[in-house]
Amino acid sequence: MSIWESLAVFAAGIGAGTINTIVGSGTLITFPVLLATGLPPVTATVSNALGLIPGSVSGAIGYRRELAGQRRLVLRLGIAAAAGGLAGAMLLLTLPSTAFETIVPVLVALALVLVVLQPRISARVQRHRARNGTAARADGGPVLFGGLLLASVYGGYFTAAQGIIYLSLMGMLLDDTLQRLNAVKNVLAAVVNTIAALFFLFVADFDWTAVLLIAVGSAIGGQVGAKVGRRLPPFALRVFIVVVGSLAIVQLLLR
Repeated sequence: MSIWESLAVFAAGIGAGTINTIVGSGTLITFPVLLATGLPPVTATVSNALGLIPGSVSGAIGYRRELAGQRRLVLRLGIAAAAGGLAGAMLLLTLPSTAFETIVPVLVALALVLVVLQPRISARVQRHRARNGTAARADGGPVLFGGLLLASVYGGYFTAAQGIIYLSLMGMLLDDTLQRLNAVKNVLAAVVNTIAALFFLFVADFDWTAVLLIAVGSAIGGQVGAKVGRRLPPFALRVFIVVVGSLAIVQLLLR
């Protein structure tokens, strides 16, 4: 890897760490850059997963204030994230690299629609509960657990835009602010990346130079993303999610 390629990978790591902490889809920055340096697709995916771990952890630490009081929820959903991440990592080494290419843009588009409609849907759900005298489950119930499990399978396989899917699912099924949900999303992403990366360490090829460059860059980006994301009001954060998600769909379709 030349000095210019190294700088490009490092810069991509900063960008990915920042975007991942605010919303997700940072892989759509790092993955094309790794491919441009000549890495094979699977090696690039594995190296990217390893490198993004510090960024996910950094982003979660940056959002630690919003995680207050959410320990039980994080532990429960973390089980789904860990199981799904491991399954996705195993699929990466057994399925063809094009396995998810058709369905991923559809999933991201659906997630964006849910993010946009979430305030209205949540209001209707709350009115329905008020009429029937039922309370919302603090953990989102089996529907959220199952949805995050499936989303984490995809996350362990490729990770691009998994944060948007997480936010859309939690926004639909949990009665909490978008910033607090974003904090949980960062922890779940860190769990998926870590589980998948630990699996890859034993069974897959990776490029240590790329891993280290992305790791340092994403750790820096995680702190930047936490500072920027926390300052965004709910509406602005939704707009940012939709813009990033739309760009992700375009890039996925053009690949």
